[in-house]
Amino acid sequence: VQLQASGGGSVQAGDSLRLSCANSKRTGSNNALGWFRQAPGKEREFVASIGWKGATIYADSVEGRFTISRDNAVNTLYLQMDSLRPEDTAVYSCAVARSSVATSRLENYRYWGQGTLVTVSS
Repeated sequence: VQLQASGGGSVQAGDSLRLSCANSKRTGSNNALGWFRQAPGKEREFVASIGWKGATIYADSVEGRFTISRDNAVNTLYLQMDSLRPEDTAVYSCAVARSSVATSRLENYRYWGQGTLVTVSS
């Protein structure tokens, strides 16, 4: 499994970005998928997850601003990020979970992709 995140960039507070995560193989179409982020000097933290049936969970910090979605036909995971804040600045990574149920627990993820940097200035 090869995961590649893209779509990051430098934006102003209040702007929007859409991240994509392409999966080179079909592996993971029946698995939950997730987005995590890591800010400079901080530990990786959960952002959002989507189960294979479409159920979603979000971190409190992004609830109502971010939307996770998936298109199994093209093996791609998305993260629509609206109303961005400076505290959203981080490297965002996508991951494939071990099971089909959305999960926020880092240890429940099996495959990880390269991250994409999001920088939000005030």
